[in-house]
Amino acid sequence: MEPMNSRRFDKTKLPSRHVTEGPERAPHRSYLYAMGLSEEEIHQPLVGVATCWNEAAPCNIALNRQAQAVKMGVKAAEGTPREFTTITVTDGIAMGHEGMRSSLASREAIADTVELTMRGHCYDAIVGLAGCDKSLPGMMMAMVRLNVPSVFIYGGSILPGRLNGKDVVVQDVFEAVGKHQAGEMSDAELEILERVACPSAGACGGQYTANTMACVSEAIGLALMNSSGAPAPYESRDQYGEASGAAVMNLLEKNIRARDIVTKESLINAARVVACTGGSTNAGLHLPAIAHEAGIDFDLFDVCDIFRDTPYFVNLKPGGEYVAKDLFDAGGVPVVLRELKKAGLIYEDCITASGKTIGEELDQITREVDGKVIHSVATPISKTGGVVGLKGNIAPEGAIVKVAGMSDEDQVFTGPANVFECEEEAFEAVQKREYSEGEVIVIRNEGPAGGPGMREMLATTAALSGQGMGKKVALITDGRFSGATRGFCVGHVGPEAADCGPIALLKNGDMITINALTGEISVDLTDEEFEARKADWKGPRKTDYASGALWKYAQLVGSTRLGAVTHPGANEETHVYMDL
Repeated sequence: MEPMNSRRFDKTKLPSRHVTEGPERAPHRSYLYAMGLSEEEIHQPLVGVATCWNEAAPCNIALNRQAQAVKMGVKAAEGTPREFTTITVTDGIAMGHEGMRSSLASREAIADTVELTMRGHCYDAIVGLAGCDKSLPGMMMAMVRLNVPSVFIYGGSILPGRLNGKDVVVQDVFEAVGKHQAGEMSDAELEILERVACPSAGACGGQYTANTMACVSEAIGLALMNSSGAPAPYESRDQYGEASGAAVMNLLEKNIRARDIVTKESLINAARVVACTGGSTNAGLHLPAIAHEAGIDFDLFDVCDIFRDTPYFVNLKPGGEYVAKDLFDAGGVPVVLRELKKAGLIYEDCITASGKTIGEELDQITREVDGKVIHSVATPISKTGGVVGLKGNIAPEGAIVKVAGMSDEDQVFTGPANVFECEEEAFEAVQKREYSEGEVIVIRNEGPAGGPGMREMLATTAALSGQGMGKKVALITDGRFSGATRGFCVGHVGPEAADCGPIALLKNGDMITINALTGEISVDLTDEEFEARKADWKGPRKTDYASGALWKYAQLVGSTRLGAVTHPGANEETHVYMDL
């Protein structure tokens, strides 16, 4: 029996030949016939259509509908789509309790399960749909790890709610908890706000982690230009789904793979977009992790160098005023990239999911900035990026802070440490007002291994903002902050407390200085004092996670500076999946 090839594609070089070609694969083909596939469909390339659909939250709820549009695009371009799903842990639901430990670990689980599904069934290419924070980098990491022709598509953002003539978003509800505790909001007012803040499917609407990484997907080249912008309920998303399905078949025909797209230059382009939009500090974790899958050295310090010399000119929440829908209406990521190009801040030769270079794509964009949501790069909101890296004797492996929307004077803070051993302790103290103006609140033992899981601290930071104390205290942690956090909140302090990083050795009253203008985070202690405290250190805090997925994650996870990854990456691989 001769292998049968589709008109456009030579199956003898594609992974799916191991499943569909030759007499010895008759049993495999019988399974495919059982699902209604035709002979022609069986012998076409098999394309994984991966979604993170679930009923956990609005960010994921529209993904499986959008996947059907992707499948139509694949079919029209002579491919055979095979839909599958993986997990998502949704940060908004997981926020402020033990469930948040699952969030960052879910990024690795998503990448791992997509990899295993693709390998197990020998799919030739992938279109990945994701909606919530960790599912975006998780899906992109899988694409780069597999190095197959890949197109990413975002599920789209939520529409803003309306209350009393103003747009409201979920960040307002988190901050309302603090106002309610402070007696500035009644039970009834809180109940009304929670009912109207999230009126549709889609991911959180501000420039939090999901929208930040959606902007990254376009800038890095894995997503079609402007595909991330339309809100989730818009039917126009289906057209991007179909186009993404067709695009992956074009990449397959030309043998353009994920690592042809994700290069050092495209990672720099992606970091620029994070900086100029005042994006989430979590990008400082996810970009190094994506780079690691490609074997590219690109750590937190590299990301922060780019942040430092990129102007901030897109006015989005939480530092600014607008949400993702407003950015889309103003022309979206293409207009933002065009501004960066005008300033010579984009590598234009990077290939994208369309098969064209980013320069060729941007040559087609004629729309100008609106001056409200997207300012001109020549007259930015501030000359340096909305996210800043810090380093010093508290954080020799770096730390990160979002400064978008903060004045220069608010970016320098010196005060005594008020140390808490976990987030719950700190949140309780904030609720009871057991802290003072001028303090630096230290939350430790929340790193990737020590947490385990490197939780986000939105409940605590939002409560501080709600109490009107956002500018009157600073906060540092070896954990993470939500993209919705505002105020002087420093995350990713490394090494983490569990590894006896300096943050483990701080005591109440130690004088800490944070200076986002100079990139400093230090404590007024001598090296000798640090050494003496290290000698007295009792070892990492015991956690309740002595078995299961989080135990496994804590054993494997590496440093925050390198992206909190759990395997050796492309530099150690001895084969490429596509070529097996």
